[in-house]
Amino acid sequence: MDLNRLRSAGGRRARDLAARARLNTHRLATYRPRSELVLASTQVQRAAVPAVDVHNHLGRWLTGGRAWLADDVGALLATMDELNLAAVVNLDGRFGDELERNLDRYDRAHPGRFATFAHVDWSLLLQGPSGVAAMVEQVRAAARAGAGGLKVWKDLGLLLRDERGRLVRPDDERLGDVFEAAGEQGLPVLVHVGDPPAFFRPVDRRNERLEELTLHPDWSWHGRGVPSHEQLQESFDRLVGAHPGTTFIGAHVAGWAENLQWVSQALDRHPNLVVDTGARLAELGRQPRAATAFVARHADRVLWGSDSFPFDAEAVRRWFRVLETADEAFEYGPEPDQGRWTVSGLALSPEQLSAVYRDNARRVVPALAR
Repeated sequence: MDLNRLRSAGGRRARDLAARARLNTHRLATYRPRSELVLASTQVQRAAVPAVDVHNHLGRWLTGGRAWLADDVGALLATMDELNLAAVVNLDGRFGDELERNLDRYDRAHPGRFATFAHVDWSLLLQGPSGVAAMVEQVRAAARAGAGGLKVWKDLGLLLRDERGRLVRPDDERLGDVFEAAGEQGLPVLVHVGDPPAFFRPVDRRNERLEELTLHPDWSWHGRGVPSHEQLQESFDRLVGAHPGTTFIGAHVAGWAENLQWVSQALDRHPNLVVDTGARLAELGRQPRAATAFVARHADRVLWGSDSFPFDAEAVRRWFRVLETADEAFEYGPEPDQGRWTVSGLALSPEQLSAVYRDNARRVVPALAR
């Protein structure tokens, strides 16, 4: 290369470095490009059939007991009617007096519109066999009270520790009698296992949810001495296989919406497993062909749930657009709070919509069919 060409190349390199430096000073958090695609935009105001939202929160559990997430039940019912929602599953029942308060506020006051799931006090495990017996009685008491099912949170596997300080995983044999009791009582068990796989990865430039985890660093499990995402999924799989007489609802597409092949294989292995879609609109909508094929293969095993709380009508309508239309490359929310991608519609058939919106839920949750 002659001197002039060398100088020219060096100049371009310097300009490139300067441009990159300017780009790096522009905060990614403020970058909101406007798509130049000109595409169809379909607004779906109501569900195609009277729908059941099988994954939502209406109680006081997530507010630390301070306030109801639905502060005006009458207004909630009016919004449900606008959206063509026949019923909502409330996952915040807890146990004892709190379960009774949830049942009084929702299920008993408005028959057929709500089904409240109870919890189990896993801390009783520290009391040994007597504590397990007490948990079994909590399951039976919940059934007698009219609970629609049981909710199991991710504290099993990530937070709850036994008397020796070991993390208790969902398939821990000491808890087997609890899950057997749920099956005997006809209560489906909705299990939230783990978190998205990105939450277990290093929070670096290769993490697809870097912005979210930067805003919420406490959501990251990386380096915190917990099982890996894959280990938790294997634990959940063993749990379902160990209790064939109990119906399990794998919340959030069984914890692995990013890997529908794994979820499909789990459904094939376990006839007692179904999945809900709660809070996984962004993951399903970014893989519309794979998601549509998944629903087609397991049309009787997928239950729609929004996990939109406090209840947000526009967030629910985005679900309608994803499930019912063929719209392409639209934003999944007002801000790309999970990852920088768009979603596309699955354009499910009328038969699939009836199953996912309503029929599967009424079959799996007997309280909804009362």
